[in-house]
Amino acid sequence: MPAKGLSSELAQADPAMVRWPPPNRPAADCNAGASRHTAFENDRQTKCLAVRSVCKLGDSHNWRADSVTIYAMMNVKLIHSRGAVMPHRILASALVVACVVTGGAGLVSVDANPAAAQAAKRMFGGVDQPAPLESRALGSYARGCLAGGEALPVDGPYWQAMRLERNRNWGHPNLLALLQRLATDAATLDGWPGLLVGDLAQPAGGPMLTGHNSHQIGLDADIWLRPMPNRRLSYEERSERGWSAISVLKKNTMEVDPSIWTLTHARLIRRAASYPQTARIFVNPGIKRALCNVNWDDRAWLRKVRPWGGHHYHFHIRISCPAGSVGCKNQDPPPIGDGCGAELDSWFKPPDPNQPRRRRAPRPELTLADLPRECTQVLQAAGGRMTFGRSSQQDPGAIILPNQAPLPPRRTQ
Repeated sequence: MPAKGLSSELAQADPAMVRWPPPNRPAADCNAGASRHTAFENDRQTKCLAVRSVCKLGDSHNWRADSVTIYAMMNVKLIHSRGAVMPHRILASALVVACVVTGGAGLVSVDANPAAAQAAKRMFGGVDQPAPLESRALGSYARGCLAGGEALPVDGPYWQAMRLERNRNWGHPNLLALLQRLATDAATLDGWPGLLVGDLAQPAGGPMLTGHNSHQIGLDADIWLRPMPNRRLSYEERSERGWSAISVLKKNTMEVDPSIWTLTHARLIRRAASYPQTARIFVNPGIKRALCNVNWDDRAWLRKVRPWGGHHYHFHIRISCPAGSVGCKNQDPPPIGDGCGAELDSWFKPPDPNQPRRRRAPRPELTLADLPRECTQVLQAAGGRMTFGRSSQQDPGAIILPNQAPLPPRRTQ
């Protein structure tokens, strides 16, 4: 039988979907079916299914389950299975998500013809407001979400936010504080006129519909390598139809253009890397080489400056997980040293003509099940929808979470 309170919790979402035991099917029959890992068909409209709580994923066609606690009421004819391994993909698509998201202790209700979990980017990409929770970066930089995100002010004394139509000027408060400090320090100490700030994160973080693989937990930001003008740009000028970032490289090379690149650019990046909160700075290998070629008194900060493809119109600053931020995962520290030797040189070696060029396999899209469990609550708190199957208008498509699932505390006023 379902744990006490779970049926009533699901009934609040859609009373018509919850009848336990189902009509014309005693609860004992369903429980007996659970012990044999069997999906019973009650009639053409209502079925009952009980599976075990600790879900272990196998390959893409099979999954295995152990101990009885997850119950699903489905408006779909289930395939009878006599073994512990159930190859039916429709059944797996619904229940695997339930097991992974709730840790094997929750309920999921799905409408007809359930599909695999939607791409998480479609859920988080549709959120236009932050989750009103205590600020937390959850997960890793390329697989997570943001609770209690805050918006970088569009304008500040020494910065202007760009591409406002994207609604990606959200971040953890620690990131916003560092950006504002960087803008002030670079202007007053290094001679940089002000920052043009590109993408941070979406209001609730998470995967984006376009662009970045990272920037998911509110700890990443892009800073243009174009100085801020001495006037306020209009909304139109800040949009993709307006101003563009400027590459500091010579065309079709990985060599900085001395007519664009200046020592002030170098000092700006050094300043960003100098803060203890900064974990990494990503720049084009050509920019890294230019930084290495400067005779700095202190070269320790160069360790944080990492060569990466692209990144010649902007640099990418990434800060460490905030102290005490449970559920946030840092990257391993960069290799020891300034990174100006063989590792950097490898970026400039011409490709071996005898080596066949490998095509990269497309990166699989992240689903909600791939993200930390708390991201489900973050998405719900931010007003996002989580649905399975063709209908996105019915409450049965919503994931019902157990009361004991860890939820970031609500922000106090």
